This record gives sequence, structure tokens and C-alpha cells, in this order.
Amino acid sequence: MKKIVVTFGLIAGAIMSAMMMLIVVPNVERIGLSKAEVIGYTSMVAGFLMVFFGTRAYRESLGGTITFGKAFTVGILITVIACMCYVVAWEILYFNFEHDFMDKYAKMVVEQAKASGASPAAIEEQLQQMNKFKELYENPFFNAALTFVEPFPVGLVMTLISSAILRRKKNL
Repeated sequence: MKKIVVTFGLIAGAIMSAMMMLIVVPNVERIGLSKAEVIGYTSMVAGFLMVFFGTRAYRESLGGTITFGKAFTVGILITVIACMCYVVAWEILYFNFEHDFMDKYAKMVVEQAKASGASPAAIEEQLQQMNKFKELYENPFFNAALTFVEPFPVGLVMTLISSAILRRKKNL
């Protein structure tokens, strides 16, 4: 199980990290937040397809049968490894190459608020919240935790779906 989990977890993490580093982050200002989120979460779903393939590979190594619990264990371990790869990639990218990302993000959020017709007081409040968030985001542990939580729910859903689809009891 260990080899399958590590292999498929690293592949999933590589897919998500590569998409984030090569497509989403460098182009977020040009394409906008909404499109960047769609592309980002689509790449997460693509990466987390490895949960399905890894769980299926493990099931086949067991002779074609697996319980929901065992399939869930394999899937969630693949998800955790993939999320850890995503965190490492983001930490390297953020602290070494995109340290002004939160400034860009805050600017985009404020512009979005202005475009939606928010009052000057609401925009100022939004700006204050973004400044507080930026301060917190400078802490690598807070940054890593928040980054881990971003793809994890997608991986959890993919794990639940894969476990339900792939479970197969032994024929008597």
C-alpha cells in the first residue's frame, strides 16, 4: 500500500503544484480572480483523479476486492501527500518569488468590491481586513495551514466518491 499511496500522492501533488505555479499564479492578475479560482480548482480535481486511480491500483493488488474503509484510507493518504506537495510548492513560490501576491490579491479584492458598487466604508473595511490577513499570512505556519486547507476538501470529496465506486466485496 505504501508504494501506491506515495506514488499516486506525488503524481497528484505534482499536477496540482505545476498548474498552480505555471498557470494560475503567474496569470491571476491578467485573467482575474474568478477565472483563476475555476482553473485552480479544476486542476485540483484533475490532480485528485489520482485518488481514484491509486485506490483502484491498490484494489487490484488485493485481488480485486476492497472495503469502503480500506479504500478511504488509501484515498485520504494520497490526498494528504498531494496536499503536502501543494503546500511545499506554494511556500517556495510565495516566500521566494511571489512575496507580493497578497498585495496583488488585496488590490483585486478591493477592485471587485468597487465594481460591485460597495460603499466607500465597506471598501475601507475590506481593505483593513485584507491588511490584517496579510499580516497573518506572513507567518509560515499560518500560511501552510491555510494552503493545506485549500485543496483538502476537494481531495476528501474525491476520496469519498472513489471509495464508494471502487468498493467490492468478495464473492462467496
